[in-house]
Amino acid sequence: MSKVPEMFGINVFNDKKMQERLPKSTYRALKKTIQDGEPLDLSVANVVATAMKDWAIEMGCTHYTHWFQPMTGVTAEKHDSFIQPNGDGVIMEFSGKELIKGEPDASSFPSGGIRATFEARGYTTWDPTSPAFVRDGSLYIPTAFCSYTGEVLDKKTPLLRSMEKISSEAVKILHLLGKTEVTRVITTVGPEQEYFLIDRDLYEQREDLKLTGRTLFGAKAPKGQELDDHYFGAIKTRVSAYMKDLDEELWKLGILAKTKHNEVAPSQHELAPIFTTSNIANDHNELTMEIMKKTAEKHGMVCLLHEKPFAGVNGSGKHNNWSLSTNTGENLLSPGKHPENNLVFQIFLAAVVKAVDEYQDLLRATVASAGNDHRLGAHEAPPAIISMYLGDDLGEMVDSIINGEEYVSHGKERMQTGVDVLADFKKDTSDRNRTSPFAFTGNKFEFRALGSALNIGCPNYMLNTMVAEELSQFYVELKDEKDNIEKAVRSLVKNVLSEHKRIIFNGDNYTDEWVQEAKRRGLLNLKSMPEAFSHFLDRKNVELFVKNKIVTQAEYRARYEIELETYCKQINIEALTMIDMARKKITPAVTAFVRQMTDAALAKKALSADIPTSVEENLVKSLSNKLVCFVNKTTELEEAVMGASEHNCDELEYAGYFREVVFAKMQELRAVGDSMETETASDFWPYPSYYDLLFGV
Repeated sequence: MSKVPEMFGINVFNDKKMQERLPKSTYRALKKTIQDGEPLDLSVANVVATAMKDWAIEMGCTHYTHWFQPMTGVTAEKHDSFIQPNGDGVIMEFSGKELIKGEPDASSFPSGGIRATFEARGYTTWDPTSPAFVRDGSLYIPTAFCSYTGEVLDKKTPLLRSMEKISSEAVKILHLLGKTEVTRVITTVGPEQEYFLIDRDLYEQREDLKLTGRTLFGAKAPKGQELDDHYFGAIKTRVSAYMKDLDEELWKLGILAKTKHNEVAPSQHELAPIFTTSNIANDHNELTMEIMKKTAEKHGMVCLLHEKPFAGVNGSGKHNNWSLSTNTGENLLSPGKHPENNLVFQIFLAAVVKAVDEYQDLLRATVASAGNDHRLGAHEAPPAIISMYLGDDLGEMVDSIINGEEYVSHGKERMQTGVDVLADFKKDTSDRNRTSPFAFTGNKFEFRALGSALNIGCPNYMLNTMVAEELSQFYVELKDEKDNIEKAVRSLVKNVLSEHKRIIFNGDNYTDEWVQEAKRRGLLNLKSMPEAFSHFLDRKNVELFVKNKIVTQAEYRARYEIELETYCKQINIEALTMIDMARKKITPAVTAFVRQMTDAALAKKALSADIPTSVEENLVKSLSNKLVCFVNKTTELEEAVMGASEHNCDELEYAGYFREVVFAKMQELRAVGDSMETETASDFWPYPSYYDLLFGV
């Protein structure tokens, strides 16, 4: 562990290396671009490119790649070597132009109809705020991605735009409140990452895991998570070795991997980083997921990032810890010791409350996917109803503001352990609410509804833009009240909290009573991805992003089409995989076992009529009846898939069909298949069981 400080960031062209390798004037110009958003001159880029190339070659690199995040939800990269012809040989060169701009083929990435297939050209452009790094013999340059005609085709550009927008609006508010030294506000994110580890040999035997990321068939193991003994339990030797290697690989890349532990379900684990600037956190999380998978290969395992790889046990999420900080080091969401007098905290709290209430449909849509539909509302993740948790102390403060009553914070109480050798300590002013989708946790909000495979760029650019819009409205209302700004702010905060209090709920989000209460309050309960996206194109939502110049109307519409199309394709692939597994493996396997049981019964009868054969006969009868049902359900699923084409004239209707018809038939088929597994000898069943998968590492 003493080597960690030396190891940390060794593979990153970070600030320290830039200071060492760049002329002072070049370094200052680049820092001005990074910190203040100043345009980068090509002459500066040329010097940076040369220094970056020299360092990368010293690190063993022969190639560079513009690393970007298209609308596929995963990263993309095209590698070019540094070589340039030089007489009979070559030299290693890298220019500022090559650093700033790349030109990958854009035709095969999702565009939502913005581009035709024959319109192939696309551009990547360097994001200097996210450090370059080396990996597998290549220099990786984080970039944004757009089409030849300028349309945004990635998940990063809207995030960068939203960060600039919320910064400018927040700075205006802070200047009104007298904090004129603030020139920039930064959104920060710390995304906790849940995942499963299973044995690679077993994974290779499951075509459902290989093709879809989740098990489409599988009866429950005799033991699951009901004893709560895996959560925070002792980490197995094999997993511990994996986690150690993972930490080291992440630290080398400057990723602030902090916490690791066992999660609730067997074979489920979590990694949590320290928060950092949103776009860097986005890059780091994408990189973390890639390295998780590659590191697992080295240990003979597979890392599963699907939201629900196993039925009957908890799925995996990604908690998005979001906050706002100034360039002077102040956390704008920190209540301080006296939040009742902290106007900065109050106005930013009010902006978040208003944003979450007014755009609850968007927040729900931004975490909607085929995988996450399995989790939300299933007592292992927050429900599909978006609400906010503030805790008892802040909840009382909000009530006092609304009612015009005096409020004094309780402060932190001293916890008495009752054991002399144990030190007393101060407890927090409120408990955590693990059932809340959007919970305040001391100096940040934890958006807990994200799925584990999700690119965090989308929910964060939407969250940034929502809050920026509210701050913009606040500024318009307050800008002419400079002589009496405190009174004006208190009045605004009171009005906002009064109008949007319905979104605040500090109770148990899992109860049926909350579902009814949420309905009474007028909160949305969008249980599936198609339901959530039925509000995506609402006028207020489109205008939010167009007005704030995050995306154009066409780009916003394209995202709608891409997400719905992806949803349909994922369920279609799952359905086709189920049909293939059912017909080619499960039906023949059960038939063979029934034949053996039949032969056993006949052999007993041939030997003696007195030998009982009821066990074999009952099993043969039960499995034969279920097999008939299974084959019929397989045919019904196939017909449902074939019938989908009749509904593809409208994206939302098409997605609704896959949810209500195809997915429903998949569930019916699975129920019969899982029941047959419990009656079929393991030697005959063609796939590793849940026991093998969940307890095989």
